[in-house]
Amino acid sequence: MAANEQHYTLDLPSFDQPVKILIVVAPYYKDIADELVAGAKATVEAVGGTWDLVEVPGALEVPTAISIADKLSNFDGYVALGCVIRGETTHYDTVCNDSSRALQLMGLQGLCIGNGILTVENRDQAVVRAEAKGQNKGGGAAAAALHLIALSRKWAAPSKGVGFHTDAIKLAGQPDESKKA
Repeated sequence: MAANEQHYTLDLPSFDQPVKILIVVAPYYKDIADELVAGAKATVEAVGGTWDLVEVPGALEVPTAISIADKLSNFDGYVALGCVIRGETTHYDTVCNDSSRALQLMGLQGLCIGNGILTVENRDQAVVRAEAKGQNKGGGAAAAALHLIALSRKWAAPSKGVGFHTDAIKLAGQPDESKKA
């Protein structure tokens, strides 16, 4: 049974500068969403980060809300939360695939997103995965976003500053006038 299997998880990263996370949740199954959010909040707070929380109607709206926030706000990363339980129609496949694909495409464009939208066969599977004291998939999604933020900060180009630099002259093959007496 998957609930009993142990998985390796990375230690949470540490940050020199504060981290600001937007948690976007679709509370269609409110009790499950509340557990996911609790886990995400605790994980962000564990690294000294801050979070804002917004609710959207469903899993398909989560990526759109993140995209809007990325254009209009200043978050370092995003946590996508919700739950999709298989029903009697193929709508399940559409919601699961399209929400996941949209989040992945934004991630490939450089957004730091942890995907905690559960895609399960039944409510029991969702509860096991959502519980903050259980599998804590909300906390795992927050940890994923935090790790991506840490990588983006690590690999960010150092600021070149503004104005004229003598290094630019050297690169252009011109003599460095500052060393002439």
